[in-house]
Amino acid sequence: MIVANTLRAVPLFSRLRESDLERVAGMFRPREYVRNRVILFAHDPCDAFYIVLSGQVKVMLIAEDGREVILSLVRAGDFFGETSLMDDEPYSSSAIAMEDSSLLVLHRDDFRRCIEEMPGMSFGLLRALCGRLLEADHRIGGLMLLDVTGRIAHLFLDLASKSGGDCIADPPTHQTIAQMVGSSRETVSRTVSTLVAQQLIETSKDGLRILDRKGLENAAGQMLQRRLKTPPAARQVRRSEPGLRMVTGETA
Repeated sequence: MIVANTLRAVPLFSRLRESDLERVAGMFRPREYVRNRVILFAHDPCDAFYIVLSGQVKVMLIAEDGREVILSLVRAGDFFGETSLMDDEPYSSSAIAMEDSSLLVLHRDDFRRCIEEMPGMSFGLLRALCGRLLEADHRIGGLMLLDVTGRIAHLFLDLASKSGGDCIADPPTHQTIAQMVGSSRETVSRTVSTLVAQQLIETSKDGLRILDRKGLENAAGQMLQRRLKTPPAARQVRRSEPGLRMVTGETA
């Protein structure tokens, strides 16, 4: 029952009938990962789909020289690993627990069986993949068109939006932000201090809060402002802009 209740809150399963939901819930297996444990390696054969119950996971690319690029932070209710199960290609990125985390794991054969037999889950997966492609479009556009301040402002607005307000209860560290926006920790620290001094945001032991959303949107650049003014339904069907498409693999 606990697993079924968790799945109800995951968009991928939101259209399933109650009987199908209970059936899928019985296929998942719980798994615990301690902080810094590798959940999956890039280029490994794909074998499972993951949902985060608690904790936090970073999905990332690691260069040969050891540099890390974080594609996404996966938190409770989010999932990853699905794209490789669809095309039989190895995982394109690595996933590492950033803190002690509890996950639900659905193995490949069970995942494919659900996709084939449950139209509601297939539709949910398509919606999720479309949403992630749109996020990839905007992220690449931000890296190409925005300076570091714009990229950090964009990230804070996005994280706050996912939290449902103006507060980010557990914001990423400056090092993690640097790996997400393609900068250095020192530059991120200076930029965050500037945003605080401009009274656009405030930071405390309770997290980060946006004080001036309009000002932060201005800092994030005109591209982000146009996106925020576009109705969600329109964004769902908008075609990707030429030259700005990237498939991110196991991102959330």
